[in-house]
Amino acid sequence: MLDSDEVVQLVTENGERQDHPDFSPCVQDIGVAELRALYEDLVIVRRIDAEATALQRQGELGLWPPLLGQEAAQVGSARALHADDFVFSSYREHGVAYCRGIDPAELLRFWRGSTFSGWDPIRYRMNTPAIIVGAQALHATGYAMGIHFDGSDNASITYFGDGATSQGDISEAMVFAASFAAPVVFFCQNNQWAISEPVHLQTRTPLSHRGPGFGVPAVRVDGNDVLAVLAVTRAALERARRGDGPTLIEAVTYRMGPHTTSDDPTKYRDASADEAWRHKDPIDRMHKLLDRIGATDDEHQAVVQRRADDIAAALRRGCLETVEPSPMSMFDNVYADQHPLIDEERATFRRYLDTLEGVDR
Repeated sequence: MLDSDEVVQLVTENGERQDHPDFSPCVQDIGVAELRALYEDLVIVRRIDAEATALQRQGELGLWPPLLGQEAAQVGSARALHADDFVFSSYREHGVAYCRGIDPAELLRFWRGSTFSGWDPIRYRMNTPAIIVGAQALHATGYAMGIHFDGSDNASITYFGDGATSQGDISEAMVFAASFAAPVVFFCQNNQWAISEPVHLQTRTPLSHRGPGFGVPAVRVDGNDVLAVLAVTRAALERARRGDGPTLIEAVTYRMGPHTTSDDPTKYRDASADEAWRHKDPIDRMHKLLDRIGATDDEHQAVVQRRADDIAAALRRGCLETVEPSPMSMFDNVYADQHPLIDEERATFRRYLDTLEGVDR
């Protein structure tokens, strides 16, 4: 891997392609059609996020953690995965979920409180959101150790933010991954803010420096450059498949919106920082690249926007048409077999509901 101070970039903020001796070969198969597809992914993911944010503001979701500004980090890494690889995410990877084929409406059920989980992890090879910060890194490492022991050539990837790197779970996961050469990629989206705390208060050196201390090679990448993210993630996954162990990727990006919809970033963040990062917008960058190579026009833009709007409309419809579970259903899938403790809790809860008027059982 590289000197972990270098930030890999394959597309400049002005939309110019540039070569990198280590990572350009990883995306040599990406032609015009693939670039247009990546651009479409970015636009759709942003549109999904905007619609979900609006639904929360309208009282249809309990909470929503926006990903505005982080689309390239999620799309680029997700599109590097093979179908059988397994994703262990935090609570902000809606773009990864979209790329894994999860119905956008299924993304919302967890945040609406109408399901225990959200989707079938085995079907999509992606776990549902981890709310306990950093815990998913341990899950990904344990799964990867299993892959290693089974002799499979699959890999796992875990997503976490800069704030999570201060949790012991991340350090523990890297210790085990390095010791057992586990085929796992640690993907840190450094969006500069751990809720209201800037990253420079957590660490005096780049987060990528954490990896080598555990024996985990690391690379920093421009997290707003979808092509560079795709390249470095492909390289890390290939390394894992060869049996060479884990890699830490630090994708340097920026959270343009709040930490969640319960947060107000204007209370702790200077607007000038937001403005500076707007010039690095991942969608604008890809649009400039496509424009430079003559791969987009007004008609193409309209088609992409219509597709994004259609998906957003389906997401809204799926959210509003969600069949809310009955209160008693919370006991149905706790254990595979009948359990006396659950039977007792079920009976107690039923007696409580019987004291209420107008409540479905």
